[in-house]
Amino acid sequence: MNSTAPHTETPGRGVPGRFRGPFTRWPRSADAVLATALFLPTMLLEEGPGDTLVVRPLSEILHPALLLFLVSGAALYRRRSRPVPVLCVVLAAWAATLGSSHSTLGGMVIVALYSVGRHAEDNRWGPVGVVAAIVALTIDGILLEVPWGDIGFGAFVMSGAWYLGRRLRLRAGRAARLRQEQAAEARRIVTEERTHIARELHDVVAHRVSMMTVQAGAARMVAAEDPQGALEAMAAVEEAGRQALDELRHLLGVLRPDAGRDGLGPQPGLADLPRLVADVREAGLDVTVSGGLRDAVPARVDLSAYRIVQEALTNVLKHSGPGTRTEVRLRAESNGITIVVLDDGHGSAVGSVSTGHHGLPGHGIVGMRERALLLGGTLDATPRPGGGFRLTAHLPTKGEPT
Repeated sequence: MNSTAPHTETPGRGVPGRFRGPFTRWPRSADAVLATALFLPTMLLEEGPGDTLVVRPLSEILHPALLLFLVSGAALYRRRSRPVPVLCVVLAAWAATLGSSHSTLGGMVIVALYSVGRHAEDNRWGPVGVVAAIVALTIDGILLEVPWGDIGFGAFVMSGAWYLGRRLRLRAGRAARLRQEQAAEARRIVTEERTHIARELHDVVAHRVSMMTVQAGAARMVAAEDPQGALEAMAAVEEAGRQALDELRHLLGVLRPDAGRDGLGPQPGLADLPRLVADVREAGLDVTVSGGLRDAVPARVDLSAYRIVQEALTNVLKHSGPGTRTEVRLRAESNGITIVVLDDGHGSAVGSVSTGHHGLPGHGIVGMRERALLLGGTLDATPRPGGGFRLTAHLPTKGEPT
């Protein structure tokens, strides 16, 4: 039996968003290298005196067992897509060499057991494969007069390899389900807000607008024959328009409450950033603003840009706490404006950053992204390598919003 356990790969699927090794980036190439790396020592090396490894003589290398080594190494290349058949092939090849100097397929068996735990859909084959491997290991140890302690250690390594693969598969499944739940929750939030806004706009405003349309049509029809009636109809249009505007302002105030601001006052824009920055500085956030805009932008872009910066600073204060160093960058481009909000995540509440940013998304980031998408823009929010978060929004200033 092979006295050394091979180094198996570190799977990257179970740790989303972290280091992705070669077995995740280039699975086919990495599996080919792994199969070759296991085949060569299995073919060239054998156990020597005192648990040492020595190079086989040429006559021992050119042995019929070489065909078994080749078949086992080639089978390992398919260990992801066909893990159970691969384990069967490797165990059969090992069984044919038990008790001989060519019984060095233990490393391939360990990798095959790990692959069954990591990639097999049917969980029943894992324990069966572990039992078969331990039986073969015991027979090989008895025939070669290996100490029972070494046999027990080999059995522990083989069962541990399968168990490790199984645990990583379960963890990867939980991570995949969490990502699906996050995506479903984000879609639910967007759908809920859009449905709410559409229903309220229809119920509150559509009636007034319909009245305005009817009154305006009546005024046009009687304008030549009954000027007084036309004036009365236009007065009704004016009154209905004022009521619709008041109700619309009230509705938007309910949907997007803005504490401390007069609901009937003008909407804020990028010109109001100094006051916003002063407010968050009073709350303890260390904010700096760089860049700026030379030309005026459409009102819808101006308002959305202000709201995105406001929500981003609120998120930093909420998840990282006072003392967090934050930078807001504004940059004008040929087809729009770019907003970048950076924070170092080192405030007094830094312990809650992971919970706030890696849990289910709330209305904050979803709402900011929805604002950008409605303008035909984009918004990305990603963790920074050294801690904190980076939010980048691009808002077009030309063309029609989507």
